[in-house]
Amino acid sequence: MTDETLPPLVLDGRDVELAAIEAVAHRRRRVRLSADPAFRARIAAGPAFLDRLLAEDGVIYGVTTGFGDACTRAVPAELHEDLPRHLYTFHGCGLGEVLDVATARAVVLVRLVSLCRGVSGVSLALLERLAWLLEHDVVPVIPAEGSVGASGDLTPLSYLAAVLCGEREVFDGGRRRATAEAFAERGLAPYRLRPKEGLALMNGTAVMTALAALAWGRAERLSRLASRITAMSVWALDGNPYHFDADLFAAKPHPGQQRVAARLRDDLGRDTPGATPRNPSRLQDRYSTRCAPHVIGVLEDALPWLHDQLERELNSANDNPLIDAEAGKVLHGGHFYGGHVAFAMDALKPLVANLADLLDRQLALLVDPRYNHGLPANLSGAAPDRLALNHGYKALQIGVSAWTAEALKLTMPASVFSRSTECHNQDKVSMGTIAARDALRVITLTEQVVAGVLHAAGQALDLRRDRLACAPPPALAAWQERLRRRVPFLAEDRALETELRRLCRRLPHLARHLYPE
Repeated sequence: MTDETLPPLVLDGRDVELAAIEAVAHRRRRVRLSADPAFRARIAAGPAFLDRLLAEDGVIYGVTTGFGDACTRAVPAELHEDLPRHLYTFHGCGLGEVLDVATARAVVLVRLVSLCRGVSGVSLALLERLAWLLEHDVVPVIPAEGSVGASGDLTPLSYLAAVLCGEREVFDGGRRRATAEAFAERGLAPYRLRPKEGLALMNGTAVMTALAALAWGRAERLSRLASRITAMSVWALDGNPYHFDADLFAAKPHPGQQRVAARLRDDLGRDTPGATPRNPSRLQDRYSTRCAPHVIGVLEDALPWLHDQLERELNSANDNPLIDAEAGKVLHGGHFYGGHVAFAMDALKPLVANLADLLDRQLALLVDPRYNHGLPANLSGAAPDRLALNHGYKALQIGVSAWTAEALKLTMPASVFSRSTECHNQDKVSMGTIAARDALRVITLTEQVVAGVLHAAGQALDLRRDRLACAPPPALAAWQERLRRRVPFLAEDRALETELRRLCRRLPHLARHLYPE
């Protein structure tokens, strides 16, 4: 449901924050078009200029001509009105799984944000219809596969254009049904696309940018969760907390790396300056704990740069051609090319997969009595007389390794697989949408790793507490109490699937107030 504490997102052509995409996608924030006369006049100027061009010159790409390499083919005047419908119709060939409701909502919003820049030649009525979809939670069913990322996301965005015109299918309040039925129930007539509007809707980077915006938010949460789980692992392994000394990290001043070390010091109760002994009891732990700030810190340092690239793409006009009514220009170019999104997502994949690998290695230490410094094998919590029957986290550790391996396998960059398409008109393409889809899959797998290792680290924390006969540091003790309200101690073997799925769903909530830096 909409969070009434968040103000509506008012679109007036000015920049929108990346975080707004996730809030609107999950219905925590509503969307409104600005009533400002200057904004509305700027939007209205585009269609008026197009009408004047048609009257004066009679030639506009994608309005009086075919598309792509067919741009030299004139379309007779009596067929102009049918051209937009043919554009979204012949692109209706998407396959694969469909985007979920939240992601489809993000796509609608991202396209709306771009069109509100006022240089795409679309009418205010079209913008209002897009805003209507979000307000009434009637969003297109969009197949995920079929875009090469230039000319933008043509095939998946054809489903948005078709839905506006009353065709194909929608998720209506989460239920999949025919668009025509959903519109008829509400007395809403199908929209009739004006000249250029079909092209403006489809010839842009809205799908890849929407996917990337959601991926960024999930990756940022994973960074914080990985920091907390690392602290749990260090304490449960009776590790050396002085590996995260402030003076040590001042010598290698990557801000994200330093931030992660500070989190670990605070979690482990070792944030007192000058408290590091010259020779602690165990000089050096294994890399998966000792070097955790160096692994998580790379993602932390990359996130601001990735955020800027994605937010800039979000707030761009990225269709072709652009219509500059004020200057009286039609600008033909290639802003539909999703290279920045492709690079951002190709960069994000290994950064996130490395978190999975790090936590997988931490779990391997926790379950192995050769390395866990006195914890039981596989973190079994069984009583001595039941120990022979119980296997603790043995199978979960296998599952975590499987999810990690799959995440690592998917880190191959998509952007290097450009294919010449569409009669060699689109002869260099970005593959940005594939990169974003891959990134989301890596994130999903890493979230499963996080859920599995969090479950096991909670067990290890309890076992170490009992062996040391002392409570963990305050930050970890409070976190453990919160975790135990959802995940009980594993005394006897039980099937963990339901608990793991619940943890995966709860990760956003668990991360929400973690390290409010």
